This record gives sequence, structure tokens and C-alpha cells, in this order.
Amino acid sequence: MFESLTRRFSDIWGRLRNRKITAGNVQETLRDIRVALLEADVALPVVKDFLVKVEQKALGEEVLKGVNPGQQFVETVYRELAELMGPVDSRIPAVKPGPTIILMAGLQGSGKTTTCAKLALLLKKQGRRPLLVAADIQRPAAIDQLKILGAQIGAPVFSEADIKPPQICQHAIRHARENDLDPVILDTAGRLHIDEEMMREVKEVAHLAQPHEIFLVVDAMVGQDAVRSARDFNEQLELTGVILTKLDGDARGGAALSVKSITGKPIKFAGVGEKVEGGLEEFRPEGMAQRILGFGDVISLVQKARQVIDEKEAAALQERLLSNTFTFDDFLNQLRRVRQMGNFKDLLKMLPGMGGFVDQMDIDDQELVRIEAIIQSMTTKERTRPEILNTSRRDRIASGSGSERQQVDDLIRQFTAMKKMMDQMTQVGGKGPLGKIKDLFQAKKKLSNINEMMANLAKADPEIARAQKAQRAAAQGPSREELRRRRKLERQNRRRQRRY
Repeated sequence: MFESLTRRFSDIWGRLRNRKITAGNVQETLRDIRVALLEADVALPVVKDFLVKVEQKALGEEVLKGVNPGQQFVETVYRELAELMGPVDSRIPAVKPGPTIILMAGLQGSGKTTTCAKLALLLKKQGRRPLLVAADIQRPAAIDQLKILGAQIGAPVFSEADIKPPQICQHAIRHARENDLDPVILDTAGRLHIDEEMMREVKEVAHLAQPHEIFLVVDAMVGQDAVRSARDFNEQLELTGVILTKLDGDARGGAALSVKSITGKPIKFAGVGEKVEGGLEEFRPEGMAQRILGFGDVISLVQKARQVIDEKEAAALQERLLSNTFTFDDFLNQLRRVRQMGNFKDLLKMLPGMGGFVDQMDIDDQELVRIEAIIQSMTTKERTRPEILNTSRRDRIASGSGSERQQVDDLIRQFTAMKKMMDQMTQVGGKGPLGKIKDLFQAKKKLSNINEMMANLAKADPEIARAQKAQRAAAQGPSREELRRRRKLERQNRRRQRRY
């Protein structure tokens, strides 16, 4: 979403590099930032306020010793951008007595029903038991859609026919209390535009249900219309937060930078992609500011990785990499984990320095699907021992995966080159760049099997075996025979003493 804005900021930082910060070049830079933000569809009052704050802090700060003045100016812009969108607390605490009630409002086409399911899945992963409520009886198939999504994520869906939405919500809350379900997510009706009937209905639902959270779902693709919708809704309902959907689209992103300032309500979550799994993220103002400025968002990337990569599995993979026993099966597992994390381009944008250039790269997620098909067309033996892949086997794999023979050859060649490079990097004795790590890893493995190693040494050398036996005997104390022998000697000594 922010690719063009990121590129503009990257150009601005390039001109600032190795320059002193003066009132003149600050004004010049602020003009460039103003143009970049307005082109990104950020509201004009927000832009003006943002630039005033940046100028005051940039000219009022002392340049820290050892820090480039241009870098310090970038740091000022980053802090103000993060403050513009935050702070945000995305937690939804459980109320006592329950259930926690969440009302979802929004216009038609904003992705409100899908977002309800995404939020339910996110809360389910936190160990909670959400109930989805189909209270949108205006849009055809809205109830069926919610039931299908609920079945996909394993969450119950409450619906009733021939009664009004406020009564449906009341009955659903009673059902949740009786069945220990918490939270209750109310999917209310949307309209193509804000009208009195819609507002009257959603206000009545809010009055009867008494929700603890009221989230407005807005489409980031509509730009400043999203901000206006949020403002109008907030005047009628006391919103607690905004959920911005389609954040991975090609819109300019001004809504994300304007919502908090215009409405006073933070963006709590960001929706990405059409799939329910992994399609809703907690909104991090700091991470979003870093991505806008081209610094990436490593923290969010790590959080995504933690969701799909098991700690034990990662340790086992590390062992296979260091011992150079990495196979096509391992490669296929990691490929699937990457696909579970989301769109590959979006992942690259989270890497520092990549945000403004990803769209210029020829990257297609279907390429990962093709690679997976090629590996799945191999036998178990071929995945473990790729050196046996001769001409006839490669032809069979190409035919089975629907690929060209050249594509199969390229994949095998790249995999072999990667294994060779890993072998060179992890040469024992510290010769490769990762050799020291391999040495430490092998030493740790040997120490973990110290008891087994000592037992093997004892079998090989009888002297060591006798020494170990003596040590065990000393640790256990004297045997019964030894105690009898000592008592007998003591009696004999007493008899001799009486004679003399």
C-alpha cells in the first residue's frame, strides 16, 4: 500500500545524507515530505499539523555526538509518524462476568463479515471460545457466508429467522452465557452509504447489547472516504477502535495516517488478504512507520514466523543444516511455512531497505507453487538423495509436475549449489564462516552424551573399568562382608588386650 510513499521517503533521505541540518534544508525537506503525504491521500489538516511538529522538534533538538544530523532528522520523522498513528492497545480483555461483547459496524463491501471471522480466529488462538452472531439480515447470503466462515475456523455461529437484529443479538448473548462462550462478535448490517435507517438500527443494537468494544470496519482502498465514514460513525456510536481492511491493496495509504487524528480513535487491527487464516494482524504504529520510511518491520516478521514455525522443528532443522543433511523434504517443509506466513512480496517489504523496491522485482507467488509441485513429484529416495536424479527421472518429474525439464534442472542445480555453499560455510575447525558454530554445536552434542562416552571408554580399557568400579564402591560405602571382617578384627584385638 505504501510503496510510492516509501520510495519518495527513500529519495528524501538520500538527499539528506551527510548534510548538516539547517533551517533552510529543513524547510526544503519538509516541502518534499508535504508533497509525498498529500500524494498518499493523507488529509490536509493532518499533514499541516504533522509538519509543524517535525519542524519544531528538528530545529529544537541538539545533534547528539557521534550521530549523523540527517539520521537524527529521520529519527524525528519516525517518532512523529508513530505518534500520528498510535499509541494502540490491541488487547481485548475478558470481562467478568462474561461474555465480552464486540459490535462490528461498517459499510457494505468493507469486508466486515470476513473480518468478524478473522477476529474470531485470532481470539480462538489466544485460548478463547468466540461466538459469531449473524445479525446482518439486509444483505443477501450474509448469514450463509458467516456460517461457512465459522465452519472453516471451528467457531459456532448463532442465527435466527423472522426477528429483528436487536432481538437476535439479545438472544445470542443469552445463548453465550448458557454455553460459556466468550467473546460474542456481532456482525451488524451495512449499507452502501450511511443513512438514518442504518444508524437507527445499529444504535438500537448497541443500546440493547451494551457492547464492551465497538469496532468500525473500513476499507483502506477508498482513501479519505474511509476517514469520513469513521468520523460519521463515531458521532453516532462511541467507537473504541477501527479495523482497516485491504491494507495489502494498491491504495495510497492516506487513511491509515489520517484516521487517528481525525476521529481520535486508533486503528486496532489491520486486515490483509482474503483468506481467514493469518488475515488479521494487530496494528503496530511503530512497525507501520518503519515500513513507510523504508526501514522494514522485523518485529512483525518474527511474530509471523513464530506463528507457523515450531521451536523443536527449528532446532532439528538447524542440526540438519549444520550437519549438511538438509534434504528436499526439509526444503519443502520450509517452503510451506513461508507460504503460510502470507504473500511473499509482503514479507520482503518487512525487510529493511526492501519496501520501495519490491514492486520492481519479478516475484510471483505461483513460482512457489510450481517448486512445491516439482518436489512432490519426486520419490522419497529422490528427495533424500538428489544425486541419483538422472535424465529419465528428471523427465518423469517434469511430466508429473506439469513443468518444463529446464525448470526441474534449475531447481536441482540451485539446491545442490545451496548444499555445497552450506558445507563450505560450516567446515569443521572454523575454516568456513560458520565453522566455529559447527564446532560448538558438535562439542555440545558430545557433552550431552557424556555418560554414554564414558561407558564406551570403560569397555575399551579394563583399567578405566576397575577405577570406575572403585569409585562406585567408595561412593556406596563398605559392603556387608567388609563390615563383618572389620567387626571380627575388632573382637580379636580386644581378646589379645585382655591376655596382656
